[in-house]
Amino acid sequence: MIKKIFFLICISFSYSIFAENKISGISGEIIISPLSKMDFSNKQIFYTEYDEIRYAIIGMPYSLQEKIISIGNNKITLLPKDYGESRINIADSSKVMLSKENAARATEEALLIKKNIALYSHKSLTDLDFNLPVDGIISSRFGKKRFINNIPRSPHMALDIAAPQGTSIFSPSNGKVILIGNFFYGGKYALLDHGMGLLTSYSHMSEILVEEGMIINKGQEIGLVGSTGRVTGPHLHWTVYLNKERVNPELFLNKNIIKTISNF
Repeated sequence: MIKKIFFLICISFSYSIFAENKISGISGEIIISPLSKMDFSNKQIFYTEYDEIRYAIIGMPYSLQEKIISIGNNKITLLPKDYGESRINIADSSKVMLSKENAARATEEALLIKKNIALYSHKSLTDLDFNLPVDGIISSRFGKKRFINNIPRSPHMALDIAAPQGTSIFSPSNGKVILIGNFFYGGKYALLDHGMGLLTSYSHMSEILVEEGMIINKGQEIGLVGSTGRVTGPHLHWTVYLNKERVNPELFLNKNIIKTISNF
């Protein structure tokens, strides 16, 4: 039943096209395909089963231009999507125009996160019917072009949820804590591995209530909302990774299933 629910959730948000072995996907979203129709060779990929058929669940990279990408031995047409823009002002200019020391620190931390994302487990640890991890207001959605103090920056590759300082943050699903830290951009940070290439991270916390190596249950408290790192106020910066790509977290929150397997 759990696998069936996750499969249908993916359908309801997927704008992929499968025809004559031509595959397309939307920037920052998800596509699905019967494993028999794609060639992943030795590449690890998230999959689930429905009616005794295995389906690949694939996260699409973010792109502002249409292009052809390769995943395994498959060619996929990646289509851009306009997510809008976000403009914020940060009073502490040292968090915007970085010193050499801070730039080196931020780069080192980014490499550490990238390394841990690549070390995800290949065992399914989770049910995939995610809950919103904090009770708050969505203040900035995924994919927006971002301007900080009127300077163009990298797009916003997460979901921001504003909530009062100290609000509890809960794991949206079962998982394992594989990294915690206090980072320049992300502040107090935790990274959870949910299995088979699906990971989530939590930034700007005031307190981290878990330790590396802990097995986490769905709904377990993992931290408290804060304003550590580079922020304009207390909120949770929630990131979802699938096959090492950051994808729209809201894809995993839909409970209104309107499409069926007959689409395929």
